[in-house]
Amino acid sequence: MPGEIFDNRGRGNAGWNWPPVHRESHKFAGAAGLAALVCASFGWQWLAWPFAAVTIAILAFFRDPPRVTPQGEALIIAPADGLITLISKCLPPAELVAADGPAGARLGPAPLTRVSIFMSVFDVHINRAPIAGTIARMVYIPGRFVSADLDKASEDNERQHVLITGANGVMVGLTQIAGLIARRIVPCVQPGQAVAAGQRIGLIRFGSRVDVYLPEGTEPLVLLGQRVVAGETVLAEIGHAPHIEGVRQ
Repeated sequence: MPGEIFDNRGRGNAGWNWPPVHRESHKFAGAAGLAALVCASFGWQWLAWPFAAVTIAILAFFRDPPRVTPQGEALIIAPADGLITLISKCLPPAELVAADGPAGARLGPAPLTRVSIFMSVFDVHINRAPIAGTIARMVYIPGRFVSADLDKASEDNERQHVLITGANGVMVGLTQIAGLIARRIVPCVQPGQAVAAGQRIGLIRFGSRVDVYLPEGTEPLVLLGQRVVAGETVLAEIGHAPHIEGVRQ
């Protein structure tokens, strides 16, 4: 994925800019903005201002700021902005274990560490690839829309499973889960496509969750209750299983 190179020795040119917005915002913001203009033209200020506020809120929700992704074959990068709400050992989704995909491109049936990232409506909702590699499979499952911060959301909610195979043969699975308000998962990659670590792979509209299934023998470098940044926070290092404690303060 092309982009400017930064390092920890001061290389690069960093500065704040207004973040661009994803094209999915155009129809929603356009409709709300048009409603604001129509109401204003009729002198209905009491309606025009709320529609204007909704327009701004939609643009803020669909913001797509650039991210600086740490490089390293062993690094697993956070695929979503948000709060780490669950870290547990569990069986990976059956859709990522089934033998009906490309040869060898599936997770094993043994329990893996799952890290769940909850995205509120205030978080950036662009999801990014946790590792560089190839999209080995994508499986969309229609379902319910219970609160995404509940454990059962992984099995009950509308969701999309993605399996990425790295150049070293390591596979990382993730599941995009629609939440209580979310009603659509929008992918921007397809099976067989090569992706770079931190590359945009899709978004979930209006509040949701992403589960990451770490490879065997790998434990997270983040803590329960910690906030992470998609495309930037190092979620884990393949083959490393440290025990880390933190203090809320």
